[in-house]
Amino acid sequence: MKKSTMIKELLTGNKVIKLAGAHDALSAKIAEKKGFDAIWASGLGISAVETVPDASILSMQEFLNAAISMNQATNIPVIADCDSGFGNIHNVIHMVKKYEYAGIAGVCIEDKVFPKLNSFLSGNQQRLVSAEEFASKIMAAKDTQIDPDFLVIARVESLIAGESMEDALYRATCYAEAGADAILIHSKSKTSDQIEEFSKKWSGQVPLFIVPTTYPNIKTKDIEEMGVKAVVYANQSLRASVKMMDYVLGNIIEQGSSLKVEEEISKVEEIFNLQDVNQMKIDEKKYSHSNALV
Repeated sequence: MKKSTMIKELLTGNKVIKLAGAHDALSAKIAEKKGFDAIWASGLGISAVETVPDASILSMQEFLNAAISMNQATNIPVIADCDSGFGNIHNVIHMVKKYEYAGIAGVCIEDKVFPKLNSFLSGNQQRLVSAEEFASKIMAAKDTQIDPDFLVIARVESLIAGESMEDALYRATCYAEAGADAILIHSKSKTSDQIEEFSKKWSGQVPLFIVPTTYPNIKTKDIEEMGVKAVVYANQSLRASVKMMDYVLGNIIEQGSSLKVEEEISKVEEIFNLQDVNQMKIDEKKYSHSNALV
């Protein structure tokens, strides 16, 4: 089954879909191992790996290459965070062709201006394009795709930008009517109140995705009761890896050896397992000269 078909079928199922944010192939593989349904190729994460701000600095090809690595390392669908579509409708058309051809299951684009700024940056005024302009991007994306199961998710940033709930609902409706397969409603509130209000007022034309970065107390059963279809844990793996690397490397400098942290970090064998070293050994045996001549 194509990965795009896999995610489309999950959207028609009864359970809440859990997506793990990944920033490289390794984090994607660990997410799959832990039981997540799909991978979110995080724009913040991919930018952070390159140590540049999440502000449309990396090129589309750089984001695509990272998503391809995640896709090749896993057996579950990858949804790519594609910021504001890397430009205008022509960039969106090019983007959809490239991502679909690469086997990525879907893309998510947001209704901010290009270049965008990360939604959680403080002290910066988030600027949105008009609902009509962004709806044109959605239409262009849907008209371009060849695979009918390829997902185009419209991310509504009204609540991030301080606009009204009515604006968020209007935009979401416009994007659904333009052909979006799902709406990602984003909020930086410390509680889930905004998301709950939006979900109650939402018409249900297409499924809802949420990203509970700033309201982490919300549980899967609450998400299900709200009628939300998918939850994206977009940056937890990135933040965990940075925290642990900072602690371990700092401790080595402080202690003068790695002895204290050895019991707190993965064994080398665990890394070998993630690298499929056992499969390499099986292949070596299978294709050894002696076996080949039998």
